[in-house]
Amino acid sequence: METRAILADNVVVQEGAAVGFVYREGCGEAVIGKNSFIRSGAIIYGDVQAAEYFQTGHNVVIREKTKIGSHVLVGTGCIIDGQVEISDFVKLMANCYIPTHTRIGTRVFIGPNVVLTNDRYPLKMREHYKPEGPVIEDLVTLGGGVVVVPGVTIGRGSFVAAGAVVTKDVPPYSFVKGCPGLFYELPEKLKEKNIALNWREHIHE
Repeated sequence: METRAILADNVVVQEGAAVGFVYREGCGEAVIGKNSFIRSGAIIYGDVQAAEYFQTGHNVVIREKTKIGSHVLVGTGCIIDGQVEISDFVKLMANCYIPTHTRIGTRVFIGPNVVLTNDRYPLKMREHYKPEGPVIEDLVTLGGGVVVVPGVTIGRGSFVAAGAVVTKDVPPYSFVKGCPGLFYELPEKLKEKNIALNWREHIHE
């Protein structure tokens, strides 16, 4: 497997990981910021940019033209399907799927097995195909197993309960639960901001 990567100071790439996978002729390098940690089994394509204190779990796939901010954790088994923007202090737990054309804001928590989608008509109406990834604004929390349909914006500070299916735009500071998800006033106890990750506490060599 041919790879091309620019690694800043103090980047650890475990054996069995591939950083800067050459997915096509002429593609660029992957660029990984300082103090990052890439665990075994991870495949990071060329043309991916990740800022400092980035880390992955095992068996992660991050495809081309993805931009990742600082202090971002991508958990074991996650797939980021390329052309995605992720801001700072974001935590993706295990086995999440993030499709193309998704934007994720700052201080966002995404629980395990969350599925975001970007195609309203899978394998149908191909002549009208236009990927519409969700927008997850700052300070949002998505509980485990949440599903978000294409083109939806989840407003700043909202909390989506585990297992909810989000089918339409969510106003800022809402509480969403159910299938399809219904909106409620955000309880006071859920208004606390998502805290920053302590990167050192999440390193397990």
